[in-house]
Amino acid sequence: MKLAEKYGGKPAEELPMLFQRILQNTIRDYYRRQKVRNLWTTLFSSLRPGDDEDSDPLETLEIDEEVNPIPAPHKNLEQSQVLAAIEKEVEKLPTRQREAFLMRYWEDMDIAETAAAMGCSEGSVKTHCSRATHTLAAALKAKGIEL
Repeated sequence: MKLAEKYGGKPAEELPMLFQRILQNTIRDYYRRQKVRNLWTTLFSSLRPGDDEDSDPLETLEIDEEVNPIPAPHKNLEQSQVLAAIEKEVEKLPTRQREAFLMRYWEDMDIAETAAAMGCSEGSVKTHCSRATHTLAAALKAKGIEL
């Protein structure tokens, strides 16, 4: 939409380069705003043993019996450290993996939309996303972060 609204009068040969730049900037902007929106579910599924796709990884989390409305400061610190580690690892991903990962899990785009935006096949999007989640899970495990 941004390309059509702002650059509709540009020559056709400039449009692919403009589209790529708009796409990259939009992904970066949204990433800065949202940080870790849907990352948890993806990482939980990469870290849990077994390949049962029907199970919900969030069901395996323990629920605290005591409901404390005020979060403990150490929990906030731990969470901010984990988020910073995740952010650094996402930045280290190869460009195509990062783009596919962010579009799928931050932008909530489905596979077909992501494939169309990236100019590749749906299978490539699945491959990029799978590699990105496995790379992130392995990097976090290496740092001692268990989700």
